[in-house]
Amino acid sequence: MNKFIHLTSICTLIFILTSCHQEQPVCLDGMAQGSYYSIRYYDARNRNLQHDIDSIFAAVDNSVSLWEPNSIIRKVNRNEDVELDRIFTDNFNIAMKAAELSNGLFDPTISPLVTAWGFSYNNGEDMTDAKIDSLRQMVDYRKVRIEDNRLVKDDPRMSLDFNAVAQGYTSDIIGAFFESKGIGNYLINTGGEILSRGCKPDGKPWVVGIEAPAKEWDSAPVIQACIELTGKGLVTSGSTRKYIEDNGQRYSHSIDPRTGRSVQHNLLSVSVIAETAAWADALASVFMLEGMDEAVGMLDSLDSVEAYFIYWDDQTNNFGTYATEGFVLL
Repeated sequence: MNKFIHLTSICTLIFILTSCHQEQPVCLDGMAQGSYYSIRYYDARNRNLQHDIDSIFAAVDNSVSLWEPNSIIRKVNRNEDVELDRIFTDNFNIAMKAAELSNGLFDPTISPLVTAWGFSYNNGEDMTDAKIDSLRQMVDYRKVRIEDNRLVKDDPRMSLDFNAVAQGYTSDIIGAFFESKGIGNYLINTGGEILSRGCKPDGKPWVVGIEAPAKEWDSAPVIQACIELTGKGLVTSGSTRKYIEDNGQRYSHSIDPRTGRSVQHNLLSVSVIAETAAWADALASVFMLEGMDEAVGMLDSLDSVEAYFIYWDDQTNNFGTYATEGFVLL
């Protein structure tokens, strides 16, 4: 097989920061969780909280990172006896909520398939029909649960993957940390998973740019649209930067547990606004799995959720967009 994986860290959500005359933000930028982060906050005491932020990243990695060999999730996946911490339990509960909402289309036990396809910490395998059918037997969110602070599996071959939740969750707990320090005006971007609270000192809201679909995984980011974001989480999920190439064919990182294969539809990306970044993260993944028509239908049943879709229109042979009423573009 001639297989190449593209998992770029180029942002899907881009900060647009205008200068402020009254007060400058504290700016923290760097790499964490295999991606970038960019954090802006206003603090009357002008504290640099870099050390605390680094500790939060480390705590999340030690709990739910598949790239950390001794993380709790890796130990759970190896069937070691390990006590779960709050980070793991929170991510598990959010992922299970998304699984139930989507009737299992979103499934945190998708790890055997995701890993075999090459969208994880190991190289991919030759994915024959027999191999896919075998791995699908290990995927079913209804067969895992937490009992006495331990993860219980009905099938020991099952393994978990919280990658569709964990970075959004990281933004949320960084936000909670800021609140505990009396900081109420901040914009947090952890690998494209954004959380905002408050505003800038001049009263102007935070403005965030949404990236247009990329032609290639390493294409320079181009802003498609901008929105004001206050007191919400915002996450974009898309198929144009995270994919595998196999003999010239692209396969999206969104794996349908019903087929064991990448989803095939015209939805290129979806940006979701929700009360928390973790829930926006999970819903963006759900919508990318469902496709646009089903996702738009689901939105009617969700409170305080807005979305912006970018899709390929075969009739016009060009990109099309659709935004819910509350997703107000500038």
